[in-house]
Formats: sequence, C-alpha cells, structure tokens
Amino acid sequence: MGRPRAFDTDRAVSTAAALFAAHGFEGTSVDDLVTATGMHRGSLYKVFGSKRSLHLTVLRNHLDHEIHPATAVLATVTDPARALSTAIASFDNGPAAGLLVFAAAERAPHDPDVAALVAEGITALEEALRPSHGENAPHTASTVLGARLRLRARPAVPGAQPATSKEY
Repeated sequence: MGRPRAFDTDRAVSTAAALFAAHGFEGTSVDDLVTATGMHRGSLYKVFGSKRSLHLTVLRNHLDHEIHPATAVLATVTDPARALSTAIASFDNGPAAGLLVFAAAERAPHDPDVAALVAEGITALEEALRPSHGENAPHTASTVLGARLRLRARPAVPGAQPATSKEY
C-alpha cells in the first residue's frame, strides 16, 4: 500500500493558480511550484503529469469556480452601464485575478487546449453581457478584457499606483 498524500490537491491547485496569475506559465518554474505548494517534484508529476497539465487544471478550476459564477451573476444585470462596471470588477478577478487574460495572451496562441479554455471563458462573458448589450456583447466583452489587461499591467509602471476597477 502506498503512502497517503501529504498535501491537499485543492490547495496545490489554488497555490499554482496564484503563481500562474502572477508570473504566467513561462514565468513559473516547476521549482517555483514545488516550493510554493510544498509538494515533492515526483508527487507533482504523479498527480498532475506535467507543468502544462497542472496549468490546464488550474484554468479549468478558475473557469468553474470563478469565471462561470461571475458570469452567472453578470447575466442578471440588465442596465448596460452597471453591467459593464460589474464585468470589469468581477470578470477574471478573485484569488487568481488576471489568470484567463494572461493565458489568452501568453499560451492560447500556441496551445490549443489553453485556447479552448480561454474561448470558453470569453464566450461565457459575451453571453452574460447579451441581456444588457444585445448584439454589442462581443464588443463590450472586448472592452472588459482590455480593462482587465490594463488593470494587470498598470502596477508595472514605475511609480504608478495599481489601477482599480472603480476607475472604469
């Protein structure tokens, strides 16, 4: 009989999500994941298979537990201005803020599985905006994604204060 796991898989996924959201896939090494999660390298590979597979697991978890619940709430907002501000404040936010936007820019052009997950998230956003923005929902979704990207990039400017969703 094998040894019981000495780590919590859900916690490891959450920790990996924070790393990928902060540093991207390329900027997060297996050593970073091992150190942050407390998993041994062998355990990480045994449970997730590879860094890429862990990244896909993290993205799926982000969609299921953050993106889809946020878009479900957003779909109930019918006032266009309120829907836009709600979307900017809530879409791709939470503990792994910016994860989907980062994956869209960094990995989706090169990885069809990441592209499919990103497309699922973007489609969910567009559909959630349809009640408030009708046929303009895809354009509004692009505005939301651009705002989320701006929120993510702003702290990198020397001396700049981090942007908040209230600025939009």
